[in-house]
Amino acid sequence: MRIFDEQATRDALPFETLIESLRSMFRAGCTVPERHVHHIESATAQGTSLIMPAWNERYFGVKVVNVFAGNAAAKRPSLHSTYQLFDACTGAPIAQMDGNVITSRRTAATSALAASYLAAKESKRLLIVGSGRVASLLAEAYREVFELEKVAVWNRDASGAAALVQRLRIQGFHAVEANNLAEAASDADIVSCATLATEPLVRGVWLREGSHLDLIGSFTPQMREADDDAIRNACLFIDTEEAAKKSGDLLAPLASGRLVNADIAGTLSDLCSGKELKQVRPRARTVFKSVGTALEDLSAAIQVFESSESSGY
Repeated sequence: MRIFDEQATRDALPFETLIESLRSMFRAGCTVPERHVHHIESATAQGTSLIMPAWNERYFGVKVVNVFAGNAAAKRPSLHSTYQLFDACTGAPIAQMDGNVITSRRTAATSALAASYLAAKESKRLLIVGSGRVASLLAEAYREVFELEKVAVWNRDASGAAALVQRLRIQGFHAVEANNLAEAASDADIVSCATLATEPLVRGVWLREGSHLDLIGSFTPQMREADDDAIRNACLFIDTEEAAKKSGDLLAPLASGRLVNADIAGTLSDLCSGKELKQVRPRARTVFKSVGTALEDLSAAIQVFESSESSGY
């Protein structure tokens, strides 16, 4: 069984090829059972373990994510994740990878993939809301799809935004801190949110006609990144049907009647497969809401493993 540490996993997942790997996997599909959630309690700690399997005819993969919030008090990471890949024909283990890298890079790449279908081709101004692990990768991913001229960063903690701006400048981006979220959102062609917010940050009234809103956070019913007006009257796509069952960004307007299931234009698989979809009004705003899927993890893990095969790792 081959072992890919954090650096080796990252090196095998450049966004240019990862976006295309995901496109192919969303077209082909794979088997994705519901994730298993287990609560772990002992005399000294409490945690949650998520087990996320997926498979196709050649590969079977399982991601294990352990969240132990109490680690923060001891200044230890609260989240640990590994990915194991197996031969689907024999069940033999063939690789273990860094699950944190798999998750963060496939998440950013999925947003860029969706935007390649939904955002205006001439989009040049990106606003990143957040400054965490996934947010820090969004500009790199989007750069593979759009010729970005400006990247603005807003974060509730201004020091986080400043740090990310510095990193992006080193990577060659024209990056600036956004001190006023409303003004930055109004100026952006693409607004991409990757936060743990529980109250809406982005307001629909701020968003320009023809802009694209990418919502990555809000993967539980209690979380929200955008208000109802940001979702309503927009061309709305989701990564999988699970998004409408888990995300507060969709559950809240669905519950109030300001959004109905028929307003969801389709999934990312529909976009990638070229399925005939509802007519999109010219210059309509678009929204992509994702909650993540084990399909993306499997796609990324296969790329890591097969890149090592071709390079003689």
